[in-house]
Amino acid sequence: MPPFRVTLADVARRAGVSRTTASFVLSGRTDMRISPDAQRRVHAAAAELGYRPNQTARSLRTHVTRTIGLISDTIATTQFAGEVIHGALDTALERDYLLLVAETSGDPVTEKKLVDEMLDRQVDAVVYAMMYTKPGQPPDSLSGLPVVVLNGIDESFDGPRILPDELNGGRTAARALVDAGHRDGIYAIGGRHRTQEAPDGVYAGRLRMRGVDEVLADVGAAVAGSYECAWEPEHGYAGMTSLLNDGHRPKALVCLNDRLALGAYQALQERGLRVPDDVSVVSFDDSDLASWLQPSLTSVALPHYELGRTAVATLLDGTSERRLVTVPMPLRSRDSIRTVTS
Repeated sequence: MPPFRVTLADVARRAGVSRTTASFVLSGRTDMRISPDAQRRVHAAAAELGYRPNQTARSLRTHVTRTIGLISDTIATTQFAGEVIHGALDTALERDYLLLVAETSGDPVTEKKLVDEMLDRQVDAVVYAMMYTKPGQPPDSLSGLPVVVLNGIDESFDGPRILPDELNGGRTAARALVDAGHRDGIYAIGGRHRTQEAPDGVYAGRLRMRGVDEVLADVGAAVAGSYECAWEPEHGYAGMTSLLNDGHRPKALVCLNDRLALGAYQALQERGLRVPDDVSVVSFDDSDLASWLQPSLTSVALPHYELGRTAVATLLDGTSERRLVTVPMPLRSRDSIRTVTS
């Protein structure tokens, strides 16, 4: 047999009030004159009976289901997904919303099916998320709902976009080196991520390097050289090896992510160069690698949890106009930067 469900009528009967009075009290309405004693009895009866409102019936009346959909490409199964979803979930729960998470794996057919499922469940709003910063827009079928795009760089989207503040992240990385006294021999590994597939680089690379260049220029310095490559450990290793083979002697490295730093660490170690005694290193992302590497890596963090929180908070703040919301990227200072004196 299905479990017995306590109804509003049961609460009203226990409290000795009408069903309408019990409904007004439990819904928080204040436009009716209900005595404090009656309100107390209704709340006590609801607690004693374990009453839970019928959300389906309520949504039919109000057309509000208090549910939010999070539809992503592959974010739900990436190493950073837990924090993004955790941040979105915490904020949804704080606002008394339920978060429904679905992943499309980048497949348009799957996306259409999942979007239809969300619409069938009458979600109130949607976070349309991508694994990393790249172009992308939600499908037209979501146009009737409040939508925010997480990690989408397409400026034509007619709503809020949530992005990490990559420009200031680049400034923060360079400032960590400058504040430690570095001015000369600063090289970048990874650069703007210029590859055959991305000859102009990628969004994060362009903004991070722009921020690095600005801060160095402010102190009369500049990047001595940049090795452009994809952002994987083997490319960091190859880039560092290439620079050393060409006679370059870096005093500091800006690695465009922690995976590149891993490869650079290995190449430096093979040449007998020590971090940070011989070469200081600052990186980006603050992945698990940053704390595992020896010495531990100073890294500018991608704020995954705050991105999730900000996406849901922006979705529920009642404004849907086109705008860019950037989330700060904090520095996680560890042991890979040495202070130098002139």
